[in-house]
Amino acid sequence: MDYKKLQNGSDIRGVALEGVEGQHVNLTEQACRDIGRGFALWLMKKTGKSLNLRVAVGRDSRLSGEQLSAWLCDEMVKSGLHVTSFGMASTPAMFMATVTEGFKFDGTVMITASHLPFNRNGFKFFTDGGGLEGSDIKEILALAGGSETTGMEVGTFEAGEFMNEYSAILADKIRKATGEDQPLKGFRVVVDAGNGAGGFYVDKVLKPLGADTRGSRFLEPDGSFPNHIPNPENEQAMESIREAVAESHADLGIIFDTDVDRAGAVLNDGSELNRNRLIAMLSAILLREHPGTTIVTDSITSTGLAKFIEKKGGVHHRFKRGYRNVINESIRLNAQGQDSQLAIETSGHGALKENYFLDDGAYLVTKLLIELARGRKMGYTLESLIDGLEEPAESVEFRMNILQEDFKPYGQQVIDDLTAYAANQPGWSLAPSNYEGVRVNLDQAHGDGWFLLRLSLHDPLLPLNIESAKVGGAKEIASELAGFIARYDKLDAASLENFAK
Repeated sequence: MDYKKLQNGSDIRGVALEGVEGQHVNLTEQACRDIGRGFALWLMKKTGKSLNLRVAVGRDSRLSGEQLSAWLCDEMVKSGLHVTSFGMASTPAMFMATVTEGFKFDGTVMITASHLPFNRNGFKFFTDGGGLEGSDIKEILALAGGSETTGMEVGTFEAGEFMNEYSAILADKIRKATGEDQPLKGFRVVVDAGNGAGGFYVDKVLKPLGADTRGSRFLEPDGSFPNHIPNPENEQAMESIREAVAESHADLGIIFDTDVDRAGAVLNDGSELNRNRLIAMLSAILLREHPGTTIVTDSITSTGLAKFIEKKGGVHHRFKRGYRNVINESIRLNAQGQDSQLAIETSGHGALKENYFLDDGAYLVTKLLIELARGRKMGYTLESLIDGLEEPAESVEFRMNILQEDFKPYGQQVIDDLTAYAANQPGWSLAPSNYEGVRVNLDQAHGDGWFLLRLSLHDPLLPLNIESAKVGGAKEIASELAGFIARYDKLDAASLENFAK
């Protein structure tokens, strides 16, 4: 098969199990073995080493994970690598295994497809330089599709464990920041792991710190995800953690995605802490620790968030969608001498300069728990950290399919035309310093908000985000846009048109 089709940005993703109509397995045994061989070849070229290369492999709770791991590990051993299987792990932990004393693997692989349905799976790769880029994945897949071998003698395989070490790193961070051995004693903190890999946080981090975790739910790994999708952006998942907080009268609720590189939270009043609110809270914390720092976000963050960051003395740098794009932009700014402590998407992918720019949901939550304990000592609450954040009255998204095989030029033409059109519309103004698509601000007479039209990173879609500061404003903005969008017969804008009526 053409392995290039398995690339999904900086990851490999595919279908690992039958069971969904129209989706047939392409992460076959041969594909997994070829990818293992391809990674071995890539790693040898990358490191300049051929002997004694050490690689660790972990997986989330997906039903196919154990089998994919067995195929991948076996082929990497045949290619001369010394392979350690960690079994159940989190994506951030797999990176940390490359930089933690006593481990320091040359490379690691995480078997996951994040929040995608049960039949999907994939691979993420790390070195001590961080997660691999899209260009690296392209090279690995090219090597997988070829016939080159390492020519090395067979390596070794062993079972190992790293989650205890990783959890201790997080717990010790909270202890050091608070100066207490059990800083969470007296707090009730509940976790919803959605049957993914995040259940470890209860027994290995929260309980040792003294937290009462009664009321936590779905901690047991189950790759059929019987209760809800492990995804902080999913409405059912967020309702589940809200219920857990309410029923347990918890001080904080935490929810992870399947492989724990993203997280969301619920405050004790039942309000969600995700998207703009999560970014605002982390910004407030980091701007206290690093005055004037730049916060890099994706393109669909709200106007209210930008104002909040500026009021806190920070710089808001709105960039392109895609967690690697956001992280790399923050790294670029730091390299140019502009301090940037946080790179975060509204999806919950957040990476801190202090933590290797690793998008780690458990680390973000750890920062919140430090504030929870610190606030009790100093007389403030988590909620008070985002006082003054202006939140939109309405927020909607439309995902408009491009009905043309060569979709990127068509989609870009729509964006270019809309950019020219917006420049001459009364009450409209093009947002400055925009790096993706076209973002337009509208005055009170034209919807009192903004919209962003952009081209999807991978799919034949034009996502359209609209926010308004007033009830009914999103419909006003949609109505102003619908007439323009109707010009394009290769764009399925029915959802926008229906909303605008």
